Amino acid sequence: MDAFDVTILGCSSALPAFGRHPSSQLVHVAGRYFLVDCGEGAQMQLRRFGLKFQRINHIFISHLHGDHYLGLPGLLASMHLLGRTEPLHLYADEGLQQILEINNKYSHSFLKYPIHFHPHNFSEPALLFEDEKVKISSLILKHSIPCCGFVFEEKERPRKLIKEKIEELQIPIASYEDLKIGNDFISPEGAVIPNEELTTDPLPARKYAYCSDTIYNQDLLPQLQKADLIYHEATFMEAMRARADQTLHSTAKDAASIAKEANIKRLLLGHFSARYKDLNPLLEEARSIFPPTSLAQEGEKYYV
Repeated sequence: MDAFDVTILGCSSALPAFGRHPSSQLVHVAGRYFLVDCGEGAQMQLRRFGLKFQRINHIFISHLHGDHYLGLPGLLASMHLLGRTEPLHLYADEGLQQILEINNKYSHSFLKYPIHFHPHNFSEPALLFEDEKVKISSLILKHSIPCCGFVFEEKERPRKLIKEKIEELQIPIASYEDLKIGNDFISPEGAVIPNEELTTDPLPARKYAYCSDTIYNQDLLPQLQKADLIYHEATFMEAMRARADQTLHSTAKDAASIAKEANIKRLLLGHFSARYKDLNPLLEEARSIFPPTSLAQEGEKYYV
């Protein structure tokens, strides 16, 4: 089975606090490395946890609040200083391109590698990236400025050949690909051998969703359905409901409710307010609604 995991680099909200850093995480799918948000200190966290950031070819920024992108100029400069020549793809609000251009202009920075900028469409979900192994789509979130999350999905795997049966019936190699996509085998004499006698079902494709800053939003449910893991902001507890509504953030209860309604397997809470030193009360609030909930811990790798 291909690797599919998420390493948390930062799980704090706007203010770094109690050793927690602003939002950032590294998603690894089948040898591909995707950086999701890039708050201050993201490159330091990558180094701290032994993660090679030159492997990152795609960076996804959810929105233009500083705690989600202010680490990006430094990371891009370090990639340059370390000799990067490979192109980098950046998915973000179109305003970020102007911010980076102004930064480079006044610092007289000239990157040795090209950046391909992909502006978000905040009106509706869109396919952002796709190859033979994975596809990544946007989630339209509800926050105080345009904001989106991201859904990482494995492509459906081919069916698995039953080696003993294949050898016993002397199925030619030329037929393997047809069998893997579910077709029956037809011998030169016209005999039909059903596919289920020659193959087994593949492991189900896995799905991970990153829900950045947002209020409780049932519009997300169709895209989140049956995800293996979602990361959902839980800036506040219910006791701070008025503040959550004012700032268009979620409580731990909100995150757990979305997880339960979407019928997912596991929930990861993050984006914690600096007012909480002890995060266990947020965890308890969420688990009262959705028991398979964990707190995002920086440096921890979560398998999808």
